[in-house]
Amino acid sequence: MVAAGVPMVMAMGTGIRTIAILATGIVLLGFALFALDEMDRGSQNQQNALASELENASKRQVVVSPDSREERMREQRNGDVREVIDDANDVLLAPFADLVDSENAWVANGVPTILGLLVYGLLLGLVANMLPKQRAQGGDWRTA
Repeated sequence: MVAAGVPMVMAMGTGIRTIAILATGIVLLGFALFALDEMDRGSQNQQNALASELENASKRQVVVSPDSREERMREQRNGDVREVIDDANDVLLAPFADLVDSENAWVANGVPTILGLLVYGLLLGLVANMLPKQRAQGGDWRTA
């Protein structure tokens, strides 16, 4: 006899697994877009090689969780789809953004990304796998 709450727990495992996959995908996509932007900026700096541009580029700091002014500037620079991805990434990485205080943009974005992947991908995946799964009824174990 199966308890009434077991199907709900099984569905919850599927839901948690889906959330973990979506959150991990958003974090990875957000970091990939950040990396593309940084490579483009590096290419532009190499091409221009002007001291004033290099000085201005070194003063600019990329933040993981921007304030409202930085958010408006980013919205003007990026398209609608990119902004939705960036906003979702900001929300997912907000708990980890204040853990890193670095002027290096790769460190400031890389460490929260790694922590987000560990929490959303690994820990949520482990929780989802620990919840009971529905078993196929009947059959022989040798045919599986």
